[in-house]
Amino acid sequence: MIQIHFFQNPSGELLGFEIFGHSGTAEAGNDIVCAAVSSAAYMAANTVTDVLMADAEATVRDGEMSLRIGQKDAALCRSLLKGLKLHLIALEEQYPDNINVSYTEV
Repeated sequence: MIQIHFFQNPSGELLGFEIFGHSGTAEAGNDIVCAAVSSAAYMAANTVTDVLMADAEATVRDGEMSLRIGQKDAALCRSLLKGLKLHLIALEEQYPDNINVSYTEV
């Protein structure tokens, strides 16, 4: 199962995400669920770091990805992270046995 944890401050503002695991719907390289999640996550991380130039730390290793945004740039990244969250929740609704979205207060 793909685990997606969104990081949020006490007021609920999104400050990043962590994604890990495999959906198990097909073998690596042929899994459309993993491809959909990965593509959206990479687009969000690249936009935050390379387009918006936000104070953020992106990490990718061994099938895991995380993005943490500094509090001072949370407002700059707000719409993008809300859009990512909506997209991933929609995927979770389509594939409830393969994706889990949760929230962690930081």
